[in-house]
Amino acid sequence: MLRKLYDWMLSKVEHPQALWVLAFFSFIESSVFPIPPDVLMIPMILAAPSRAWLIATVALVSSVLGGLLGYAIGAFAFESIGQPVLQSLGKAEAMEAFNTRFNDLGFWAVLTAGVTPFPYKVITIMSGWTSMPLLTFVLTSILARGLRFYLVAVLLWKYGAPIRDFIERRLGLMFILFVVLLFGGFYVLRFL
Repeated sequence: MLRKLYDWMLSKVEHPQALWVLAFFSFIESSVFPIPPDVLMIPMILAAPSRAWLIATVALVSSVLGGLLGYAIGAFAFESIGQPVLQSLGKAEAMEAFNTRFNDLGFWAVLTAGVTPFPYKVITIMSGWTSMPLLTFVLTSILARGLRFYLVAVLLWKYGAPIRDFIERRLGLMFILFVVLLFGGFYVLRFL
């Protein structure tokens, strides 16, 4: 099923309104959709390298706006459904402790999910659920998604089709390595 959906998305690359299709999928991927917008971005940029920055910008703006939808889902669906259930089970105190821990790491959680293969939608919903400050969420989302989408655009613009395999297979791993090194660097600076 997922493969059919993936192939269907790829068929939209040649659509006359491909940027709108990219905007739509970037938007819904941030809150509910399972396939990342890179699936459309990569062939779109390869087909028109001069539009790489526009394509990355459309993905960025749409993704952050979709992230706001995910944030709203976490904020409003949790209040009406999740919180009463947890309170009825006597878990209100555990919920408060989790909220505090998540928000203490909120910037890093959003940054990590925004650039790595970890599903960004999970963090957008969690951010709303834990009442992360909206400004922190939005600014971190812009930074994280911008890093991800513009790096893809730069690599494809500069190297073209030969870099495609690296992006599709190894870029997620490189982002994870980057985040581990970043966290490691902060840890070393803090405790040494």
